[in-house]
Amino acid sequence: MLSDRVVVAEILKPRGNRGELLARSQTDIPGRLENLKHAHAQLSDGTDVAVDLAEVWPHKGDWVLKFAGVDSIDAADLFRGADLWVAAADRGTLPKGEFFRSDLIGCSVVDAATGKRIGKLEGWQESGGPPLMEVMTDGRQVLIPFVASLFQVDLEEKVIKIDLPAGLLDL
Repeated sequence: MLSDRVVVAEILKPRGNRGELLARSQTDIPGRLENLKHAHAQLSDGTDVAVDLAEVWPHKGDWVLKFAGVDSIDAADLFRGADLWVAAADRGTLPKGEFFRSDLIGCSVVDAATGKRIGKLEGWQESGGPPLMEVMTDGRQVLIPFVASLFQVDLEEKVIKIDLPAGLLDL
């Protein structure tokens, strides 16, 4: 089930003295941050604030955001640790055959060869390689690399079939 919002960036801290913010992208959609004009920031106290993005540019693997009307370090500090989000309806589109990870959470994971249910996808982890699916199986969590060539996804049925490498579940 989709949430009503999608986080597109994590705001880390103020940058510089003109109200700029350093942020880490949480989107895989090319051009998403550069083309974003309106969003919301959920502050660390849970409050949501509508923001207009005046400028956005990449900086050393992260992003610099400049919100309209935020022109000082003190004003920018209000956004430290905030999540920048858009409504789920505005989350963007992916090419055919690609999926939003959030859409896959809750899917049953099934061994394609045997049809046996392995477990339920409950979340994701990043480790520098392929993303890892957090699958709950038999009361324990198993991490399974999400390598597209090993998977068949049926979003309508909420099923992910995997060509399970031998011994993977024993790790």
